[in-house]
Amino acid sequence: MTIVATRASSLRFNLLALTASRRRCQTRRLRRTIELAGIHDKITEVRDQGYCILKEHFARPLIYACRDAFWPVLLAHLQSRGHEPNRGPHRHFLPMPFEPPCFVPEFFFDDQVLSIVRNVMDDPAVDQWGCDVPLRGSDYQGIHVDYRRPLFAETPDLLLPAYMLVVSFGLVRIVLENGPIEIAPGTHRMPRQEALRAVEAGDIEMQPVPMEIGDILIRHPWALHRGTPNITDTPRALVSIRYVRRWYADSSREVKLLPRAVWESLTPDQRSMMRFPVVN
Repeated sequence: MTIVATRASSLRFNLLALTASRRRCQTRRLRRTIELAGIHDKITEVRDQGYCILKEHFARPLIYACRDAFWPVLLAHLQSRGHEPNRGPHRHFLPMPFEPPCFVPEFFFDDQVLSIVRNVMDDPAVDQWGCDVPLRGSDYQGIHVDYRRPLFAETPDLLLPAYMLVVSFGLVRIVLENGPIEIAPGTHRMPRQEALRAVEAGDIEMQPVPMEIGDILIRHPWALHRGTPNITDTPRALVSIRYVRRWYADSSREVKLLPRAVWESLTPDQRSMMRFPVVN
């Protein structure tokens, strides 16, 4: 009887373990299905609206570490070149450093971000890493697109598949008071003058994009947008990474040199995406 009871107990234990294992597998499959559905929705938003937001995506400690390391660099830049704003009154753009913890691979090679980017424009390269910073005294920018030189100058309104996307995240909370970007949804798929007329007439409204720490904005640079005033005393630092199709190149933004030690710490696949000058 003891042997029979032991075997029965062992069988019950194995069945319970098998049931628990199956439940864990089902839970993982369900989570993966939900994740894939969410990515599909975001891809659709980028294609249709020109942008999407991934909420609470990057780990906050990574962003806090980046901010703490970058803030002295930013303050030194503002002290030496604060009188030379390059994006409008009291508004600066400066290249981001590649030294950790300002740079970490998680910012550039996130699986979900790359899944969205690759679905919109195939296998990308990365060629820009910078920060946009409006200060108190900044104003509304004119409504514009980024990278204004058309791929085909003779047909500037030719509707083309995306060949670049911009991925941005805040080093501080971005709220209405400190100057969020405003985007006119859907205007990336319209002739430029038609889009401008629609925005100016109020047919398409500019949408502010507030962001919490960890949120990511993925946007098409040809969606009409503008910066808004920062009425606080804290610089509003929005970091951006540009992904492009591998055949595309321009020198529209200043970039920092990539230290060889950082380059060598990347995987071969990651290195193949990075289009930055490497320095010893």
